[in-house]
Amino acid sequence: MKTENQSSDLTLMQVMNNFSTEEKARDYFERLRWPNGPVCPHCGNADAKRIYKLTANGEKKVRAGLHKCAECGESFTATIGTVMEDSHIPINKWLIAFYMMCASKTQISALQLQRHLEIGSYRSAWFLCHRIRFALKDAAPTDQLTGTVEADETYIGGRVRGMGRRYVGNKTAVVSLIERGGRVRSTVFNKVTGRTLGVLLRQHVAPTSHLNTDESPLYKKTGKHFASHATVNHSEEEYVRNDKGTGRKVTTNTAEGFFGNAKRSIDGTHHHVTGKYLPLYLAEIDHKYNTRTNTDRERTVSGIRRMEGKRLMLRTPAGRQ
Repeated sequence: MKTENQSSDLTLMQVMNNFSTEEKARDYFERLRWPNGPVCPHCGNADAKRIYKLTANGEKKVRAGLHKCAECGESFTATIGTVMEDSHIPINKWLIAFYMMCASKTQISALQLQRHLEIGSYRSAWFLCHRIRFALKDAAPTDQLTGTVEADETYIGGRVRGMGRRYVGNKTAVVSLIERGGRVRSTVFNKVTGRTLGVLLRQHVAPTSHLNTDESPLYKKTGKHFASHATVNHSEEEYVRNDKGTGRKVTTNTAEGFFGNAKRSIDGTHHHVTGKYLPLYLAEIDHKYNTRTNTDRERTVSGIRRMEGKRLMLRTPAGRQ
């Protein structure tokens, strides 16, 4: 397989050929995670002379890919400390699943992955998808969004007969912050208030940014924290306007378009997503949006590299705010 820094795109046939065995997939993942040689996840030892690769031996219960650190005496594999830890799914199926999910322009269902990769049960395929989504999630971004930032909220969920389209009692609130021409960060809320929005905006948006929102009063107080705060009045069918004072284009169309694509992606593939797991689905959608100019190869490699230092247990899904 070509090295991960090459810009040529990657196809599913190439992935299937290059990851046809667990050994090939394991060697590739080790090179990707440890470009300068193995690092002990227990003590941090990176001295190649003090880390030994053990020979697989079924009789002695030494599994393939096992390393031993002479500093702390612990053994480890490349999957320790990643979302793949303690998984019984072969590593080549993991990497193929990463490619299929990252390369898909919309989303892939767990049932489809189960069929294509011959995974034993739907439950295993479903949990594999969630762990990949958790790996794609920005756990704690330290940099803030800059420039012109659009902020908007939407509600994801089905309709209740007789309640009308505006009824949100059965829906989950989502707030997305989008740099115009840049990145997006989406957050799931139990309830959207001026205070919760203020905390979110101050955390993720630089004070020098120009904030664009709709006419909602929830943004009014927090908007004073930024270089400027301009609004469009959707209730009067105003969607784009040129601010006479600054000359800037005021709109939330980027956020509206992102929401439309996200909802179609979820509805078309999964049909229904509960609020409990919605943060994971949004993590996948955000990652694809933020890497939209990358090739499928680059998007997959960046996704695989994000799995280090992350664990997701079956009963602890990524939460909401």
